Amino acid sequence: MFGRFGRCCLAGLWLVCAPLLAADLPKPALQTELARVAPGLNPQALEHALAAMQCAVNHGATAARRLAVIDYSLPSSQRRLWIFDLQHKRVLLHDFVAHGRESGEHFAERFSNVLGSHQTSLGLFRTAESYNGKHGYSLRMDGLEPGINDLARERAIVIHGAGYAHPRWVRKHGRLGRSLGCPAVRPEVARMVVDKLKGGQFLFAWHADQRWLQRSAALNCRPQQLASLR
Repeated sequence: MFGRFGRCCLAGLWLVCAPLLAADLPKPALQTELARVAPGLNPQALEHALAAMQCAVNHGATAARRLAVIDYSLPSSQRRLWIFDLQHKRVLLHDFVAHGRESGEHFAERFSNVLGSHQTSLGLFRTAESYNGKHGYSLRMDGLEPGINDLARERAIVIHGAGYAHPRWVRKHGRLGRSLGCPAVRPEVARMVVDKLKGGQFLFAWHADQRWLQRSAALNCRPQQLASLR
């Protein structure tokens, strides 16, 4: 016997119902399809990314065609950036990405929204305009979570190419080089990354950081706290 209370069975004269667990619920079709094409992505990171994006869309943000997910719980020596084509449910890129120099060495362990911190920010971002700057062809982003990443533009947290984000650095130093807080990628893929993500796509930077998980307006779907939805 099934219902909104979960699985039920008769025990003597009493009807005993086990609570319906999250694991018992069917996963949304998009999550299932993306998990299938990105088996190396932490399932919780993907679930949180889609939930945060959907929260923003449900409360006024324009739907995106693409979603980038960074799993900063992985070491920098591993490919921890995924870019998804949401319409066709496929992976466009799975590659390396750097973190901020003050966030940690091999692993990103500290996160900040503070100017001059040189740390990575977590949470949901909306991509904006491309431009040519000191790192070449780059992409500006706006953080959607107040107190978490909403100073991204003021901090010049952008996507750009960098030689230290190349796997050659891993072979030489055991880890990627580090940025001033930007999610830098290797030069060979930088233009592709910028072109696929520019113009209002979503980027979600994830970590199993309990303080952020509890505070995140996007993850906990507090739309009145989300910034720059349109």
